[in-house]
Amino acid sequence: MNARIGWLFLVLFITSSTKLMSQTNASEKTITTSKKEEKKHWYETISLRGYMQVRYNRLLETNDKLKCEQCDKSWGEGGGIFIRRGRLIFSGNLTKNIYFYLQPDFGSSTGTTQHIFQLRDAYFDIGFDKDNEFRVRIGQSKVPFGFENMQSSQNRLPLDRNDGINSALSNERDLGAFFYWAPKEKRDMFAMFVRDNLKGSGDYGVFAFGLYNGQTANRAELNKKLHVVSRFSYPIKIGKQIIEPGIQAYAGDYVLPADLRTTGVKAVKSFEFKDQRAAASLILYPQPFGIQAEYNVGKGPQYNPAKDSIEVKRLNGGYITLSYKIKGKNEMVFFPYTRAQHYTGGKKHELDARNYNVDELEVGLEWQVNKNFEFTTAYTFSKRRFEDSKLKNNLQSGRLLRLQAQLNF
Repeated sequence: MNARIGWLFLVLFITSSTKLMSQTNASEKTITTSKKEEKKHWYETISLRGYMQVRYNRLLETNDKLKCEQCDKSWGEGGGIFIRRGRLIFSGNLTKNIYFYLQPDFGSSTGTTQHIFQLRDAYFDIGFDKDNEFRVRIGQSKVPFGFENMQSSQNRLPLDRNDGINSALSNERDLGAFFYWAPKEKRDMFAMFVRDNLKGSGDYGVFAFGLYNGQTANRAELNKKLHVVSRFSYPIKIGKQIIEPGIQAYAGDYVLPADLRTTGVKAVKSFEFKDQRAAASLILYPQPFGIQAEYNVGKGPQYNPAKDSIEVKRLNGGYITLSYKIKGKNEMVFFPYTRAQHYTGGKKHELDARNYNVDELEVGLEWQVNKNFEFTTAYTFSKRRFEDSKLKNNLQSGRLLRLQAQLNF
């Protein structure tokens, strides 16, 4: 009798245990399946970041007539404490092969009006393979010409971009479609240059080719002729060092807008001019010593003071920046640097395609207190001749101490 009862309890125990294990396995499968089925909504993939720069340029200033419209409008007479940039960056992957990027700026200015909210970037990337090695970018974005042009102002050492390369494109941007290609290994390197604080330019591919309006950012197209651009830039490891040589060129026809012409200034009837450039770049990433050098040649619209006319003329110019990376305690990093630059030519995005001859030396120090705050001081020796129909025989030279506080978030 006891043996029968014992066998009965054993059968009941085995049966109940089997059912419990079956239920548990089913539950685990349900949880696993539900986790696999969980997908993030598109708005959960969006990230928000940004930075702000506040400057003062008038310490130890020797000439208040020395100005630089292209770089910093608070130079010289009328300048004061100035919000140079205030950027908000919205970006994210909507799917594995679709990425978007939106960047407005509340630090823009025009005339005497400051802090205008203006669009900088608005584009999306479409990838064609699992690693997005082949992709097309459509919208308003940086035109792939030059290294410093591609480099974010958040990462760049000198307070402003050089005149020679940057005179190609106002705000470095335009509306267009650009094809980018880079192997996954090189894309990882481009990301590492920025992530590891090596003053990278970002991922603009090993090879780039694009078509764009040619009137520069936030300007309407004024002819039916698109500009064409191409760039090749290839990072190479040599021992512990990394160099990145690059070449780039663009060509098109540029129309000088009516608001950038002085009444009565002479020019071809349509105010349409050839706009062509080619440039070479060579970068040695700071580990700890760094070199950044670029030079471009070409032709484009330029004011001729002798004839009071705007003509297609040759241009040339470039720069070299030397830097050194010093790691301090905790997150602190110091970047002493010096940059020498030269440019002779016109600036198509200024009044009458203003005629320039620039020689400048800047010696500075970027002090990264931590990842959220940095302070830069720079002493600038500048000699600038800039002339248009209203401003002739205008040669200005001087020195000034420049200060910038930058917040990153």
